[in-house]
Amino acid sequence: MGKRIKKIAVFFSLLFFITHSIHTQDTGSQTLSQIITNIQEAYNIQFNYAEDVIKGISLKPPNKKLSLQGIVSYLENNTGLSFTLMGDNFILVKPNTERVLCGYLKGKDNLQTLPFATVQTPNSFTTSNENGFFQIKIKDEADLVTIRFLGYKTVSKPYNQFGATGCIDVYLQPDFKPLSQVIISNYIASGINKIDNGSFQIDFSNLKILPGLIDNDVLQSVQAFPGIQSVNETVSNINIRGGTHDQNLMLWDGIKMYQSGHFFGLISMYNPHITQTVSLRKNGSDVSYTDGVSGTIAMQTEPEVNQVFKGSIGANLTDVNGFADIPISASSSIQIAARKSISDFVETPTYTAFFDRISQNTEVASNTTTITNADKTFDFYDTSLRWIYNISDKDEVRVNFINVHNQLLFNENAVVNQQEESRDSKLSQNSIAGAIHYKRVWNDRFKTDLEIYETDYKLKAINVNILDSQRFLQENIVSETSTKLKVSYKLNDRLQLLNGYHFVETEVTNLDDVDNPLYRFLVSEVVRTHGVFSQLGYKTLNNQTNLNLGLRYNYIGKFGKSIWEPRLSFNHRFFNHFTLEILGEFKHQNTSQVINFQSDFLGIEKRRWQLSNDKDIPVITSKQISMGLNFNHNDWLIGIDGFYKIVNGITTQSQGFQNQYEFDKEKGSYDVTGLDILFRKHIKKFNAWLSYSYMNNRYRFKDLEADYFPSNYNISHTATMGVTYALNNLQLSGGLNWHSGKPTTHPVFGNEIIDGKINYEDTNASNLNDYLRLDASAVYNFKLGRKTRANLGISVWNILNKENEINNFYRVKDESIMETVQKSLGFTPNAVFRAYF
Repeated sequence: MGKRIKKIAVFFSLLFFITHSIHTQDTGSQTLSQIITNIQEAYNIQFNYAEDVIKGISLKPPNKKLSLQGIVSYLENNTGLSFTLMGDNFILVKPNTERVLCGYLKGKDNLQTLPFATVQTPNSFTTSNENGFFQIKIKDEADLVTIRFLGYKTVSKPYNQFGATGCIDVYLQPDFKPLSQVIISNYIASGINKIDNGSFQIDFSNLKILPGLIDNDVLQSVQAFPGIQSVNETVSNINIRGGTHDQNLMLWDGIKMYQSGHFFGLISMYNPHITQTVSLRKNGSDVSYTDGVSGTIAMQTEPEVNQVFKGSIGANLTDVNGFADIPISASSSIQIAARKSISDFVETPTYTAFFDRISQNTEVASNTTTITNADKTFDFYDTSLRWIYNISDKDEVRVNFINVHNQLLFNENAVVNQQEESRDSKLSQNSIAGAIHYKRVWNDRFKTDLEIYETDYKLKAINVNILDSQRFLQENIVSETSTKLKVSYKLNDRLQLLNGYHFVETEVTNLDDVDNPLYRFLVSEVVRTHGVFSQLGYKTLNNQTNLNLGLRYNYIGKFGKSIWEPRLSFNHRFFNHFTLEILGEFKHQNTSQVINFQSDFLGIEKRRWQLSNDKDIPVITSKQISMGLNFNHNDWLIGIDGFYKIVNGITTQSQGFQNQYEFDKEKGSYDVTGLDILFRKHIKKFNAWLSYSYMNNRYRFKDLEADYFPSNYNISHTATMGVTYALNNLQLSGGLNWHSGKPTTHPVFGNEIIDGKINYEDTNASNLNDYLRLDASAVYNFKLGRKTRANLGISVWNILNKENEINNFYRVKDESIMETVQKSLGFTPNAVFRAYF
């Protein structure tokens, strides 16, 4: 009984003590209004504030021994308000706009803390510590906070949406992307990286500047890599390790595209302001990819929902363009981009140079002596859209749309029966495509991706002949539908399994229609392909070794043909600074571009798409292996990569012969042995690189010649040198491009014509003159306002105005030989202004 009384007494004593302490604290606190009144009387100073700013704030009065500055500091530290001394007797009180966001980063799948994640605002940057804790200063409630951690979805939202009251827990959603990471950053220049799966990536959000380019051009930029070039300076004829352009798989957010450029190849048709990254694969493709026996260029828009509106408008000497990223809700945002040529309003020196380049040696530039071409106009535009909606933490839908248009129009004028007549000839090129992607993360190990797209391409030309009262209509149409399901399963932290199914239906239509005399030739074919694939990805826990090993099975129902395609990419880092890479792949494709006649489509766009028939137009297949070694240390990068590739099923029509084989229709193959070398050095604000490529590219057409002979794309030696310099807001870049001349076939000197035909030497036994081009560019960044920035840039393509030979051919006229030489772009300036908001 006595013990119980003692416990009760102790309990009430503690209760009295706590109550007394709270009462003492309460009686020791005063409202901020009272404290300010006392300070004003004691220090003869005036406070200026809005009543609602200090309403409801109470605290202990500051120590009377403090100085006025000490009292101001005390009030700021204990109220969260800003007290600014204005002059000698006036203090301004206002809300403190600088806040601190702090918390612990955790994975939503396993609740484990995430150390060394990056946390960024427009003005600050930090990383979480080993316990996942982070703390970062916030200047404005609307400041965008971005949190990134490998293997998890990026969180990007304004500070005021975190609901921060003290330090909080922030949960990141797992993102089961392929186990890939950057192994060499700034591979050539800032924003260009090498990935451990064998691919290269250009991140346009970080890409600074490249020689001759001021507005990022997607397909011009990829030509910065060794082994990638264009024999005629166009983005519609990009050659990856000696292949033709139609052997490249072009993907825009997973949609296969059959058109590449504006101005019929001088400008990329893919708007760089909505395209965030470009991935280039020369070998070792993922098993989910089909087509592209020479390589893959995959463009990707921003994969995350944006919470804050951002946009840009700009103009250069070829077009005006705009971009907007519009948040719809916390879980949805839409991106829209558009470009339109300015040739309707003004003809700039850039436009003139481009027009002269595409029209040289064509009917557009010159007609017969009795026909005059007039009112030549060219117009292009493109629109792109990307919408993302996060249905839930596990479900995401993405919708894409793209529409691209080019049109060339001119009048043909002549005097017929003593009367002037005029008729229009025109050439149009259009692509329109749409896709829907649905991704679901079922749990921390299992994810599915469903991709469905429809892509359509149409090339149409109307060529009139006034003297013969004739209209010639040509059309080339491609329509393709694709459905792909990918299933990813994470076996453990080192192994990931990818399985899937892919169905593709491709229809190609070609039309030749003449009204006088009546003639109509229409061919429309369809090929359907089923593909099943599986790939195992392995990565060591220390990220030193990465292996992707896969197999794809394809069945082409129309031909009853089965094609097995193994794929390999292996990457191993050793001795800290060295990386060994081995890549290999088998691939196939059912479509190719051919040239029936050099005068097709007014001579400007000679190539038309066609489908394989497994007879005279075979299914194209390729085998490729490569091995590379990279050394990266102390801002030095040295890379060397050797490769061998063989491609079967090509035709003479797809290779652009303009010699004795121009009208032959034979099947054959080519093989390429080559070496790519890169040196790059970064010194403070300077970045310099030198690349060299060697290639031996040979044809084998058994029905034409018994032996191998040089390919039309055998550019044996290529060298590129570039330098960039950054000084505060100014970026400068210059570069030199050189390569040996394109192979050509000359007539035999002294015996040029036999029986009215050209007597050619051995096929491709000669070369055009070497190609040399010097380019430069400069961009200056500046602010237009508190939230608006801008840049102003100028560039010059071919500063030396060197007339490089990019092609030539011979014809017989009046029993004599006439040579036609096609020249590259001459001195071509450009300028850009762009504002970001």
